[in-house]
Amino acid sequence: MTTDGPRNAPDVVDVVALGESMVTFLPSRPGRLADVPSFERGIGGAESNVACGLAAAGHAVRWVSRVGADGFGDHLVETIGGFGVDVSSVERDSSRPTGVYFRTAGDRSTVAHEVAYYRAGSAASAMAADTVDRAALRAARVLHLSGITAALSPGCRELLRELTAPAPGRPLVSFDVNHRAGLWPDADGPRVLLELARGADVVFVGEDEAEQAWGVTGGPPEIRAALPEPGVLVVKQGAKGATAFVSAGTRAADTDTFVPALAVDVVATVGAGDAFAAGFLSATLRGLPVKTRLRHGHLWAAAALTAPGDLAPPPARAHADHLAALDDDTWETLRLGPGWTQAGKAPEEVRTP
Repeated sequence: MTTDGPRNAPDVVDVVALGESMVTFLPSRPGRLADVPSFERGIGGAESNVACGLAAAGHAVRWVSRVGADGFGDHLVETIGGFGVDVSSVERDSSRPTGVYFRTAGDRSTVAHEVAYYRAGSAASAMAADTVDRAALRAARVLHLSGITAALSPGCRELLRELTAPAPGRPLVSFDVNHRAGLWPDADGPRVLLELARGADVVFVGEDEAEQAWGVTGGPPEIRAALPEPGVLVVKQGAKGATAFVSAGTRAADTDTFVPALAVDVVATVGAGDAFAAGFLSATLRGLPVKTRLRHGHLWAAAALTAPGDLAPPPARAHADHLAALDDDTWETLRLGPGWTQAGKAPEEVRTP
């Protein structure tokens, strides 16, 4: 393994996102991977998706990772940097490749959906305390992590343990559980994810993830009981909505806020969870109320759901602020279709039944 390039004292940014991004190959037509004749290249990665969305919305963002000293690594760094993300702390590894994956055109929730990962031994799996720029990681208002990184290798796991441990001057730590059972080489995944989540300040977890990983079936209150430590716990409830629990020092003083999800004409579901996290964090950085943070999460998720691919431009801030400020009845009657985030769209981009 070699690491190239000097490390300079980093500037403090709004958000630092740590994690693996991969080159994705998207099929030219529906069908089994065995039958698809060609693929279009893209990029994908939970943390880099969050980074790109936040940077596109005007936040100062840094992505910290490792990629191979290869053409795919070049593509990732150039593409993510093209969104305005600071990629100066991305390390290049001349002995390990950049990860890639292929997927079918179907929704990942369907039985027929296939994903083929080629990430074992990737450059990103070599992330550890001594192979990433820890000063760059901590020079942020918010440090965003996910459980996917912890599954990549023992070194990645220990790095996340270090970053979620109490420490003087630690940034606000955001952790998206992102449980992917197939990535874990053993049965320790759920225990590790719970440990890391308990050390974070803001945690995102889906109801389905909590059931699959920890056997919690009682909905948001039961999930909060299993995760009492985070100052903010956001439980994503699919098409129903999301609930945020905010700590006021004791469990008895917790406040919980539920905001229903928006009705959308879905184009693709990939990247919606990352977009939700980015929208919520953007509103958090702006000091907006919890209900408004949840609404921005839903709006950013709607932008991803109504566009193809992993990365969709977030709604313009003024547009999102306008929609987030609607009264409850109007919010619950909104329906968003493809293209609703584009400037100059006709009024039917937001429809009320």
